[in-house]
Amino acid sequence: MQSELAALEQNHTWTLTSLPPGKRAIGSKWVYKIKHRSDGSIERYKARLVAKGYTQIEGLDYSETFAPVAKLTTVRCLLTVAAQRHWPLHQLDVQNAFLHGDLDEEVFMSPPPGLRRQGEHLVCRLHKSLYGLKQASRQWFSKFSQAIQLVGFKQSTADYSLFTCTTAHSITVVLIYVDDMIITGNNHDAIQRLKQFLHHQFRIKDLGPLKYFLGIEVARSQQGISISQRKYILDILDDAGLLGACPVDFPMEQDLKLRPTDGELLKDPTRYRRIVGRLIYLTITRPDNTFSVQNLSQFMNQPRKPHLEAAIRVLKYLKGTPGQGLFFPSTDALQLSGYCDASWASCLTTRRSVTGYCVFLGKSLISWKTKKQHTVSRSSAEAEYRSMAAITCELTWLRYLLQDLQVSHAAPAHVYCDNKAALHIAANPVFHERTKHIELDCHLVREKFHSGMIATRFTPSKHQLADIFTKALGKATFHSLLSKLGIQNIHAPT
Repeated sequence: MQSELAALEQNHTWTLTSLPPGKRAIGSKWVYKIKHRSDGSIERYKARLVAKGYTQIEGLDYSETFAPVAKLTTVRCLLTVAAQRHWPLHQLDVQNAFLHGDLDEEVFMSPPPGLRRQGEHLVCRLHKSLYGLKQASRQWFSKFSQAIQLVGFKQSTADYSLFTCTTAHSITVVLIYVDDMIITGNNHDAIQRLKQFLHHQFRIKDLGPLKYFLGIEVARSQQGISISQRKYILDILDDAGLLGACPVDFPMEQDLKLRPTDGELLKDPTRYRRIVGRLIYLTITRPDNTFSVQNLSQFMNQPRKPHLEAAIRVLKYLKGTPGQGLFFPSTDALQLSGYCDASWASCLTTRRSVTGYCVFLGKSLISWKTKKQHTVSRSSAEAEYRSMAAITCELTWLRYLLQDLQVSHAAPAHVYCDNKAALHIAANPVFHERTKHIELDCHLVREKFHSGMIATRFTPSKHQLADIFTKALGKATFHSLLSKLGIQNIHAPT
């Protein structure tokens, strides 16, 4: 607590003053946390003074609150490029990051608990964006982006949390997620100069080579970079009381169909919501659970007994594969390709189809999605065409991102689909009873095809890698696709 107060004083976070007439002061409180390393050992004890931002009034205490954070696809893409080009990866943490943001509004706060003197009625007039304020993250990101652009960095329009500085022979990249940063590039001296500048501006903590970022464990070797969430999985199992459970071989029973009205309602839905909420974050490194989690997340409002049983089965699958994760090889060509698929009318309640796709950069899986389509498709060809539109949008965005990372991509990205009718619609201006009702935005596929940005290819259903994102598969098919997706067991199961 003394360390936190010293940091607040050093940053000139507030000045003590009398509360002006007609103004109100928001409260404050202390928050305590124990920070752990990736191996579970205690790193440090932390105390943070936060403002009770939930009492702020919009238009009076704050206006805008939005602040961008790095997309997880950008993180995986950056790791893939760094692995292939043998760039070093450095991790930095900004100490008391939000305190660097300047407040535009006039905000008053009650003094911290324990520091108010008896009989004194002074309040804190905030000058900096204290933790807990609704606009705190926005003000910090604004201050950081302005500072780093003054030294020659350019903000990416594909991901506003990505900043690059390029010269004739070097490139330096900064990716920021709130107060955690990844720095990489091909010039050691430029990286060191950037670290010195950031430390002078914001007081950063150099955490050395990238090893543990946002709960993701990163390991590097001559062969490439691997990422996993082993500690996070073990924490989930411990929290659910399933560390001693008997593992299963695949996350969801084959062709399982869950309905909103099946079984009896759970008396306390909190456990189900907590499990599924934590599983959603786990899909950062575990694409094998994506379809299961998408399916289970549809019943958060009124979960029932069969839904909880299905969620527990996913945990039992994780029990047998806690160290499984993604591998990005260092000897690979940075060429985009993708697989798209759709499960036609698979939702028994709405009869909507499920889109699934996965995108590779070389042999590295960097992006994937499972999502129910927003309208009913009249045919399997239409459902597949909509999935092609989804992956085309993702590939278009990834091209812009790779341009910012100085990765040239002249060749068209290959899109593999197992439906010949959808491929025919994409390549030809077909207009008849089966296609005239399809929204115009779906025909983006045809436009990108003729421009040479994508090249469609037919693949047999048994070789369709995106199949794992559209339905619950049996053991043999499930594990066959896993090996082709580049998912490896990085740590031995415990």
